[in-house]
Amino acid sequence: MPLMPSLLCPYCYQPFPPRKTLFRCAGLLGPGGERCKPERDQALSRRFGMNEALPPVFPGGRLTAVNGRRTGARCPSCQGETTQRLCPNCHSQLPVHFGRVDSRLIALIGAKGSGKTVYMTVLLHELMHSVGRRFDAAVVGSDDHTRSEFSKRYEEMLYRQSVLPGTTRPGQAEVRRPLVFKVTLDRSGLFGTRDRHTITSFFDTAGEDLISKESVDLNVRYLRGADGIILLLDPLQMRGARAGAAPGTRLPDRDDKTDSPVNVLTRVTEVLYEATGRGPNRRIDVPVAVAFSKIDALRHAFPPGSPLLREPPDAEPVFDQADSLAVHDHVRALLHEWDGAQIDQIMRKNFSTFRYFGLSALGGGPTADNRVDPRGVHPYRVADPFLWLLSRFNALPATKG
Repeated sequence: MPLMPSLLCPYCYQPFPPRKTLFRCAGLLGPGGERCKPERDQALSRRFGMNEALPPVFPGGRLTAVNGRRTGARCPSCQGETTQRLCPNCHSQLPVHFGRVDSRLIALIGAKGSGKTVYMTVLLHELMHSVGRRFDAAVVGSDDHTRSEFSKRYEEMLYRQSVLPGTTRPGQAEVRRPLVFKVTLDRSGLFGTRDRHTITSFFDTAGEDLISKESVDLNVRYLRGADGIILLLDPLQMRGARAGAAPGTRLPDRDDKTDSPVNVLTRVTEVLYEATGRGPNRRIDVPVAVAFSKIDALRHAFPPGSPLLREPPDAEPVFDQADSLAVHDHVRALLHEWDGAQIDQIMRKNFSTFRYFGLSALGGGPTADNRVDPRGVHPYRVADPFLWLLSRFNALPATKG
């Protein structure tokens, strides 16, 4: 795949031309026996609060190559070779093969209490395990921070300690570091015998960052670079759905830091118009998966024929469009019962490509002390929005709808 005219950093979401890519010295002894002294990287410190001492950064002016392909650069100080490529804006180390494989930014956003952090954790866990086996997919963290953070902070807490994560702190958008993963899918018979690689970046925004217009603007750079959006909404924050929740369901708090799904969607729509520069008569063309969480609390009232009462088809490693469209139509009908018809009106009037989903990350409500139910995590349809977006990117085969 040829290099793109402009690359988008999966960490800070700033565009840059490939020729501006920086390199970091490997920190090893150079051919003359000299070693560069580590020091704090000011760009990483400002952007992400990372203050560890690292080898110096330099432009890629003295490149090394193998068989005519540039593989790294030579440090001007110690003369040692390195392959550590960096974003020129935030100095994050870029993933292996970045710029030579698809790089898709999937923006995951949601209001306070929608369960976004839990959803992200369960989604990635499922992609690495059951969904990965179904699609013969390999999902791995693209950097040491992602691998360590996801394993120790997210998976460890939810799957081994059975504790739900705390609320993401608001107002810290500039210092939260995204989790970046590489998804490799077997595309035999579709793109020859070559695997299809997609680099995805997940940014854990705080729900409070979507309460006011000013706080939403903190995420405008993130949304501007998005190839696809998963918007997670909590139906239990809607009057009609709250009234129909199963007995014993813990309903979300309704305070000054919690806003309605309609208001959250309205603000996100406004920011996307500003970010894309589209006029009032042009719909936003970024595909949006509108996913309603905690569907387990409402399934008891669904009619017998509801597609949300059955497991998604998994006989073939393809995205099933017919099943997805059936869910979409059913959720659209439910919106009227939940007093959420305005959500559908906003989506139809402002977005050219969108789809509704219903899912449950845990499979049941948490205990009174904010722990996972003793029966464990039993997710339901958590991968559907992500798989739909991959099918939109032609990174995943799909049936005809």
